[in-house]
Amino acid sequence: MTSMGRIDTTADRRLAPRAPLTPVPASSETRVLVRPADMMVEALEPEWTALAGVAAEPNAFAEHWFVAASLRTLARGADIRLLEVRRGDRLIGLLPVETHRGYARLPVGIVQNWAHDQMFLGTPLVASGEETAFWSAVLETLDAAPWAPGLLHLRGLTEDGPVHRALLAARAGVTVHREVRAFLESDLAPDAYYERAVRQKKRKEIRRLRNRLAELGETSARILDDVAELDAWCSTYLALEQAGWKGEAGSTLAGSAETEAFFREALRAASHAGRLQFLRLDVGETCIAMLVNFLTPPGSFSFKTVFDEAWARFSPGVLIQLENLKILGDPRIAWMDSCAAEDHPMIDSLWTERRAIVRVSVPLKGARRRAVYALCTGLERLSATVKGRAR
Repeated sequence: MTSMGRIDTTADRRLAPRAPLTPVPASSETRVLVRPADMMVEALEPEWTALAGVAAEPNAFAEHWFVAASLRTLARGADIRLLEVRRGDRLIGLLPVETHRGYARLPVGIVQNWAHDQMFLGTPLVASGEETAFWSAVLETLDAAPWAPGLLHLRGLTEDGPVHRALLAARAGVTVHREVRAFLESDLAPDAYYERAVRQKKRKEIRRLRNRLAELGETSARILDDVAELDAWCSTYLALEQAGWKGEAGSTLAGSAETEAFFREALRAASHAGRLQFLRLDVGETCIAMLVNFLTPPGSFSFKTVFDEAWARFSPGVLIQLENLKILGDPRIAWMDSCAAEDHPMIDSLWTERRAIVRVSVPLKGARRRAVYALCTGLERLSATVKGRAR
């Protein structure tokens, strides 16, 4: 396998003209600017990128290159506002939000952090040490905003992370949903981690599969190291996905022009920002599995995985995940979020750590808003009680 690519911090950071400011109330220590996200995304690129470097919690899905690609391809005409929080002239946090009608089957309006189906973590970028000031300013701004109905609903927060803790310190809210997904974090070397995580009988079976695969041709794993090949690798990924069960279900990235454009743009942007790690597993000239990671030191995110189902008897998805364990040998990376659904059988069998991701609802000031909050969260608690009794 080739070595993992170096993080490139020399990307072009041109500053576009700033849009007119929208004055909003803020605390004496901080100020908040509320502006259309699509208008500001390019103007803020240098500061946004710098903020990612000092963020309390790394989040590839909140970085400029990912959000910009998302806005260009998946915004679907949504009215997305960007809350830009500053202490003096220093940018200390960013939160894209949208108004949404509907909560727990109730036809009520709410404010929520903007997300889409390919965005697997919703934690905003907040400068380390500024978490409580950030949330206090955001909540004060939403309290005073006539366009902000109901309550604030935040999706995809890392439970008990510094951003989540600061939110609850700024204003008490309730966790309305929680899921646990596989997480990779260890001081062990890749081989030692594998031996500890996977029982001997399973390791023996994997060796047998590797040997059988080698009989059919030279097996190799490599990481993309030539950006000129990126488009071709994207096409191979999309073709593998289209040929599998997602193609039959009509849920592939290539199934719509918007999601395919997003995938290609996001990976090009990640490559330009030095955040992309694209891995493939080949037998001879045939690609049988691919994996896309986003590297955001000290963290990382396993974004997308696909394998050729014609080779399923050799467990190519497991084999490429074993190659992915080599990330433990990268001194820049302390952990990797699987971004996988809870209890994912392939990832959960290899990664022993877990990370909880939560959705949190927070009240906003005003009698009508408080009433909406009480109604919505009460219905959430009732639903959870009923589900618990049904188990």
